[in-house]
Amino acid sequence: MKIGIVCATDDELSPFLAMIDNYNITKKAMLKFYEGEIYGMQVVTLFSGVCKVNAAIATQILIDHFNVNIVINAGTAGGMNPKLKIFDTVISTEVCYHDVAQDTLTEFHPWLKTVFFKADQDLIKISKRAVKNIESKNKVFWGRIVTGEAFITDMGRKKINDEFAPLAVDMETASIAHVCYVNKIPFLSIRCITDTAEHKGVENFEKNCVKSSIIAKNMTLAILKEYRNQHK
Repeated sequence: MKIGIVCATDDELSPFLAMIDNYNITKKAMLKFYEGEIYGMQVVTLFSGVCKVNAAIATQILIDHFNVNIVINAGTAGGMNPKLKIFDTVISTEVCYHDVAQDTLTEFHPWLKTVFFKADQDLIKISKRAVKNIESKNKVFWGRIVTGEAFITDMGRKKINDEFAPLAVDMETASIAHVCYVNKIPFLSIRCITDTAEHKGVENFEKNCVKSSIIAKNMTLAILKEYRNQHK
């Protein structure tokens, strides 16, 4: 079993590097892949760069070159639902693009039945067990994440909420889920909130990114530990 962990930025990747035992670095497509072990399980992680195409490139390389069996997307996101607070975490149940015409992926490849890519049910169940073992003052929610090529402002927020009613928004998750779907690879996204409608703007993202990345890392490691215990 080998697990791929995709982060969008170096801040999101950095907390993982101290946890990887005996890692080797492989360079492909202008990316650095860190391959080693966490809790005795083989992992490969990297930061892909921001945006859908960068994340998709990284994910396909993880599958084709490193032969990962699972892909986890870990990092930060903007909160869309008002119940979410800064440093809460959203774990995906389903994801979609908010900036792609809805018939693009239903009428053409990969001929989805809906616009949503589903997260792996087994990984969702494992995440729910893992969260019970984490002590945190911040909340964890399971639900919908949407992805698009923009930092969301007030003008775009209402349209996305009206159309998709997501918990969170980011720039990579749906593209990673898309690649996993066509390759039949189990997928899960773990995103910690850096900004909300109440505490909005790039300045809040930048202020909260490091702490949110650490929380996302801690959540991911708890899930990996629970996964290992289940598959001993």
